Amino acid sequence: MAKKEEKNIKDKTSFIKSFKAELKKVIWPTPKQLFNNTIAVLSIVIITAIIVFILDVTFESMNKYGIDKVKTMVTNQSNNEVTNSSNETIDSNNEVSENIEETNNSVE
Repeated sequence: MAKKEEKNIKDKTSFIKSFKAELKKVIWPTPKQLFNNTIAVLSIVIITAIIVFILDVTFESMNKYGIDKVKTMVTNQSNNEVTNSSNETIDSNNEVSENIEETNNSVE
């Protein structure tokens, strides 16, 4: 067990040493560069948010005024078809009843 603990300690210390060595190789930005990059990121985020907002409002208005009108046209058309088919059914029922009356009259 002692060998495993020693190995763990050596692994941890070598990891920490290599981590510190890598951090020394990093080129950190100057405060001016940091400020400029922050402004660039914020401006891009704001511009993207504005574009998404405009698209959202546009599609919402298209949905409100365009698709709702199409829906009402379709429902009106289907209602007319139902009314026409019910009228045709009533007409055909009237014809059948007239034919039955005629046959009854002719039989008598």
